[in-house]
Amino acid sequence: THLSVFALSAILVVSIGMTPAFGQIQNPIAVTTDKQSYVDGEIVMVTGEVRDLFTATPVAIIVTAPNGNVVAVDQITVNPDKTFSTELAVGGLIRAEGTYTITVQYGSDSRSASTTFQFAGAMMDKTGGDGMMEKITIEPSMGNVPVTDNEEYELGFELTTGDILSVTPNVEDSALVIAIATAEDGSLTVTIPRTVADATYDDGTDDQFFVLVDGEEVDFEETTTDTARTLTIDFTAGAEEITIYGTFVIPEFGTIAAMILAVAIVSIIAVSARSRLSIIPRY
Repeated sequence: THLSVFALSAILVVSIGMTPAFGQIQNPIAVTTDKQSYVDGEIVMVTGEVRDLFTATPVAIIVTAPNGNVVAVDQITVNPDKTFSTELAVGGLIRAEGTYTITVQYGSDSRSASTTFQFAGAMMDKTGGDGMMEKITIEPSMGNVPVTDNEEYELGFELTTGDILSVTPNVEDSALVIAIATAEDGSLTVTIPRTVADATYDDGTDDQFFVLVDGEEVDFEETTTDTARTLTIDFTAGAEEITIYGTFVIPEFGTIAAMILAVAIVSIIAVSARSRLSIIPRY
């Protein structure tokens, strides 16, 4: 009997010691999202809580893309009840498929936390039908930073099976990366205006494109005009990515892209300075 009473008392003491007080968190800051994965057009609801409330100190938030680029920086006001929340619209800079990381920091490096979410990738705007070649409007970019100008860039395409998920211009590699989803063998016929991408020699004559399907070089058929080049590329069931390399890809305005990147970096530094956020890890 005495042993039973002792064991019961020990269990009660341990359970009380392990149970946190209601409304308190063990870490200095916590963050989470309302779901683990999202599709194009959805809103990511970000919520969190701080353990200690500091007057006039916001929570800094950084969203990092799968390739490591920072795609969003913001500051969130902490509520009197020590909670905070914000919304992220997927699309725009959050457009590539993969795992995104949300990092929050509250005043110092020691008060930080992170969480992740999956994004299926941005779907492209498509028009056409009735026997006409469909078109995809693509957004010029330098990395994950969109470049805005007064022109629209479109690709015409015919896909025998499956669907096009995205078209991403890779300025650095002078390539168009086309993500597809297909469960059957098929072919993609894509018409590329010369203002969007091209492959030429120094004297202006046509050079050959270099095409990969899931990293493997493939042959293709091509027809050309003065304004566009049309490629027909075969692929097998399950193919995910077609990459077309040329000598340039939209836009031929590296200066503008560099300016926008510079503005983005300056904005991040400014937010970091206001929130005492350290973007560069300290050793």
